[in-house]
Amino acid sequence: MLRLYVIGIAILIIAILANGIVIKLGIKSWYGFIELMSKQGLSAFNALSFVDVLWLFIGYPMILGLGYWVGDKVYSFIF
Repeated sequence: MLRLYVIGIAILIIAILANGIVIKLGIKSWYGFIELMSKQGLSAFNALSFVDVLWLFIGYPMILGLGYWVGDKVYSFIF
């Protein structure tokens, strides 16, 4: 259970950092995309740039996977 907690904390920290960076870069985060969808519906997909789509559907899941990996390594190092 402690292992899952450490991994979860690592994912959370990396997700927060990633969201902060993409907002500074002007790339849509999931929060921005959900807000856009609530206003425009499915036509929100047409408002996304190619970089936004790459980030949301490829980059962000990979970053979260990196968070899992980092959390697992931290747990292994500590215990």
